[in-house]
Order: sequence, then C-alpha cells, then structure tokens
Amino acid sequence: MLRYCVRCVMPHTKPDLRIDAEGVCSACRSYEGRKEVDWAARRSELDRILERYRSKDGRHWDCIVPVSGGKDSTYQVVRMLQMGMNPLCVTATTCDLSPIGLRNIENLKRLGVDHVAFSPNPLVRAKLNRIGLMQVGDISWPEHVAIFTIPVRAAVQFSVPLIVWGENSQNEYGGPAAAAQNNVLTRRWLEEFGGLLGLRVSDLEGMDGLRARDLVPYHYPTDEDLARVGVTGIFLGHYIPWDGYANALLAQAHGFETYPSTIEGSIVNYENLDNCQTGIHDYFKFLKFGFGRATDIACLHIRRGRITREDGMALVEKHDGKFPWTYLGKPLEEILAPLGMTVPEFTAVCDRFTNKRIFKLDRDGRLMKTARGDLMKLNTDNLAAAA
Repeated sequence: MLRYCVRCVMPHTKPDLRIDAEGVCSACRSYEGRKEVDWAARRSELDRILERYRSKDGRHWDCIVPVSGGKDSTYQVVRMLQMGMNPLCVTATTCDLSPIGLRNIENLKRLGVDHVAFSPNPLVRAKLNRIGLMQVGDISWPEHVAIFTIPVRAAVQFSVPLIVWGENSQNEYGGPAAAAQNNVLTRRWLEEFGGLLGLRVSDLEGMDGLRARDLVPYHYPTDEDLARVGVTGIFLGHYIPWDGYANALLAQAHGFETYPSTIEGSIVNYENLDNCQTGIHDYFKFLKFGFGRATDIACLHIRRGRITREDGMALVEKHDGKFPWTYLGKPLEEILAPLGMTVPEFTAVCDRFTNKRIFKLDRDGRLMKTARGDLMKLNTDNLAAAA
C-alpha cells in the first residue's frame, strides 16, 4: 500500500523522500522553509558571484548555461541576459528531438546568445537507450547523464569556470536535507542524484560491443581538469525563488512555444516538450514507484496554493500512469524503432520493472490491466490504505 503526504499527493515510495511524523513530506517542508529565506540577500549574493566571474576585458564568455530549449533553460537565459551576463549556451542534444523542441531551441538562440549543441554518436546512444531501459528502466539514461557531463566538459574545453544550472531537484521535489540545501552542483551530486540510477559509465564497456572511445561524452571531466579551470556550478533556484509555471510564463513572453494540448501523462502543456522518449521515462517511474509526471506537477501547484489537494488527487487519477501509446503525438512503435524493440518486447520489460506491491493483481498473481493496458494502483490516497 502507498502512504501519501497529507499536504500534497506524493507517495512515500519516491526515492529520497521522507514523510515525517505529522505526515508531511520533505518536499513540502523544503517549500515551507522558503518563507524564512531572505531572498533579497540571496539576490545580492548572486550579483556578487556573477560580478566575480564576469569577463573583465569582454573577450570571454561570462558563464555557461546548459539549455534544452525548455521553459526553465529559456528562463535561465533570460535572467542571465537581464543581469548583463554574456553566456555560452550549451545543449546536450536530446535522444529523440521533437519538432516543437527544435523550434524552442531556435527561439532560445534568437534571444541573442552564442550556442553550442553537442550530439553524441546516435548509434552508440541507441545502444545506451536500450541498455538503460533493460538494465535500470530508464530509456533516456544517456541523456540524463549527458545533460550534466557535456556542459561541464564545455566549461573545461572553453575555460569558462561558472556554470549556471536551474533548479536543485532535491529541493523542489524532495530529498536529503544536505542535498536540498546545496547551492552548487558537484561530481558527488551528479553521482548521487544526477540520473545514473546505479549504472556507472565505467560499467558499460563491453556491453553490446561498446568501447571506451564510445563513452567519452558521458564521462565527467577529471578533478585535475576541473581544478585547472576552476569550474563551479550554481543552482539559480537557490538565489531566485523557483517556480516552473512562472518560468513558463516568462519564457512564453520571450517566444517559447507550448504544446497545443495537455501532454500525455501530464496535466500541463508547457514542459518536457523536447524528447519523445519522455513518456516512457515517466511511465517507468509510475511502474517503479506508483507516481508519474502528473503527480510531480500537481504537487508543485498544491504547495503554491494554485489548486487544492483534492483537485490534485483527481487530476492525478485522471492523467497519471497511462500506458505511453504516444508522446507529443508520436506513436510508441516509432519511438522504440531505433532501439530495435517491438511493443510486446517493451511491455515485457515494463512488467519486469513493475512494483507488484502497489498494483492490483489477479488470483494468479498477474498484473491487472485495463483494455488500453493501464495498471491499477491498490490505493490512491491514505484513507483507502487504512481501510
């Protein structure tokens, strides 16, 4: 059975989340603590940091901003430009770029920035997509690693020491207190929270014919290289109150394009627009932990008082955990094709990663599914769990 936070709709199964004796999750507690933050002082601290790293002669970039073209990275670029910075924007290209994602990257460049896009070997990445899906249940494992390694490698390559990241996901979505309070991204943060899921890059050599030369983009730079350049990464959300919806509004005012309708498995139309594999990624989170992207977003809006917990529960029941037949309108068969995987093979992998302790089973212990292939959770709130 699932136990849920009494303030939001996040279940106790979320990795690194803690629900305290009052039934409140650590993500809600982190947000509660924002009321005590002196945001003016943090903004001044940010100003001092940016001034310290600003190129004195104007002959170098002031910072690196990792960008996907999404709402948050568009927001980050807008903020850096507003603060007089000359950023080099770096994209680790997504595994299955959507048309709207491409248009948003082009829009971001039109804000008036230099931009570098790094595209890892697509044949290697397809192998890593399959390995990630089969080994740890994350089809986008190579992307989740590269979005942290490529910008850092660029910082070393171009001798730009300051990297401006967006949110600290441990603060926004809940995690250990030390990580939630951290305002810098380090190698240790990457290894613990950056999406490796226990699958180290060094483990991959020899799998499916992969060689060390195939994995160069996925390795973090050496400590010696980082020290030589003085690379440091800060979370912008530590210094400026972070709100994905507000970020989306500002991004839209600067040309960012949203999806025409609510995105599959979500309750909004303004995020996760670039990678057509995202629906599979979010679905596996649902299989493993009993919640998906609709839960994530509902919790963010509940904490900010935009919707009630009851409305959030209803939205989650309606949208969360649907079998990903399409994402951004692209059929599942086409998304799986580069991996050499059929839908029945994919379904078998799904069943293997499903946590059977939180979903309904028939008398023979098999997963019960609806006609469209959706699973059914044992309970969707605490009252059902107690009954």
